[in-house]
Amino acid sequence: MNKITIGLILTLTAIAAGCTTTDSSRNLADPAVSGKVLAQQVCSICHGADGNSTNPTFPKLAGQQQGYLVAQLTDFRSHGRSDPAGSEYMWGISRHLTDTQIWQLATHFSQQQATADQPAHPQQEAAGQLIFTKGLSNQNVPACATCHGAKGEGNAAFPRIAGQHADYIAKQLGVFKDTEMRPKGAVMKVITHDLTSAEIQAVAAYVSTMP
Repeated sequence: MNKITIGLILTLTAIAAGCTTTDSSRNLADPAVSGKVLAQQVCSICHGADGNSTNPTFPKLAGQQQGYLVAQLTDFRSHGRSDPAGSEYMWGISRHLTDTQIWQLATHFSQQQATADQPAHPQQEAAGQLIFTKGLSNQNVPACATCHGAKGEGNAAFPRIAGQHADYIAKQLGVFKDTEMRPKGAVMKVITHDLTSAEIQAVAAYVSTMP
């Protein structure tokens, strides 16, 4: 067990233990704790104080669509979403969240300013941009922009992907393509079916640099 894993276990243990006051509480089972307080004192540990996580295991939440965040937190709470990292970290954390707390969390993170990576792999990013804007007609893959927006901003049904960690995007596309762990993403399973690993990496690289 490495130091990072040990540290994360200790952090999650501290979260589960909770505190004694509402204003500075990490007690996830207390419905009196506001979503904003939970965002600042619990979610920030993995997702960053402003929702811009630095570890690609954890997605950036800053600027994410409010409706999408509500849907995902609700799915985690009901175990409707079971991709490995999501279920490992989010099932327990979301277990006692009320609908009000979920709404408050979604509102808080949707109002934060998202950041993007700097371009670093021009050829790969250019290939990804082509898929994002034009799709791959010979593979029946539509343009990502069709659902996620020309700027990757998303909408209530489809997430903002602009600026998201490339590694996280690639892993989620793999989940859609190869598993049944995100049943509400059935449309993505069809879209990703014929994407190669190189194409997935290219799309992920491009969207991570979108401002």
